[in-house]
Amino acid sequence: MQLLDGKATALSIRQNLAVDVERLKKIHGRAPHLAVVLVGDDPASQVYVRNKERGCAEAGITSSAHRIGADVTQSSLEALVRELSANDEIDGILVQAPLPRHLDLLAVQSLVDPDKDVDGFHPVNVGKLCIGLPCLMPCTPAGVMELLKHYDISCAGKKAVVIGRSNIVGKPMALLLARAEPMANATVTICHSRTPDLVGECRSADILVAAIGRPKFVTREMVKPGAVVVDVGINRTEQGLCGDVDFEAVKDLASAITPVPGGIGPMTIAMLLANTVKAYTWRMER
Repeated sequence: MQLLDGKATALSIRQNLAVDVERLKKIHGRAPHLAVVLVGDDPASQVYVRNKERGCAEAGITSSAHRIGADVTQSSLEALVRELSANDEIDGILVQAPLPRHLDLLAVQSLVDPDKDVDGFHPVNVGKLCIGLPCLMPCTPAGVMELLKHYDISCAGKKAVVIGRSNIVGKPMALLLARAEPMANATVTICHSRTPDLVGECRSADILVAAIGRPKFVTREMVKPGAVVVDVGINRTEQGLCGDVDFEAVKDLASAITPVPGGIGPMTIAMLLANTVKAYTWRMER
């Protein structure tokens, strides 16, 4: 069994980005700038934003956090996003989810300039992803593909099963696995709560991606011997952090597997930084 070390891979990506940023600063006169919008005081979101700020600092990327009270109105939040989109000194904008229930996240995300949409959630970028055009891709699925590439795991001609159909991970993950690219070209099935014979579908997968947010949902009987298992889930339990996969029960069956923590989480932040540099470069060079 090969452990797919997202922490080490992400560190390598961030180190390379730091070199690129230093070079780009000399050319364009400033560093890339990521603006993060954080609404409310959700503890997990606070941690995520601090990790993103730390990652930016290590890569030489300027970051600014716009922390707003949970009682902000939809119109006020939208006004801030419009202001950030119009600011030519800002290259990337991230609206940290989840938002308080009275706010419409999709409406806010749709106001982000697509060229600054480092989350890859704007309908323009989603559309480009669907038809195979260059775009800013959702960070977690892009991180999965980058990790597989780092370990020279090709998906070409293989059956991939994605458990979960969210707009954040499941759907874009399926699109990236199926793309007509050298390390992709998989035959993809998306499974969800209405999938008949979920166990059988999962057990048929050469590459199994779990992204449903349910602790240790993927059991030993759901994994084909020799499969590559990618665990996107991060669940906080009384025993600590765990993924959507029962790691201890599955690890000896898999040919390769991601740990939690230390797997896809660090890759997500690395790809956010990469998207910020990409957005900056595209904007500066057009």
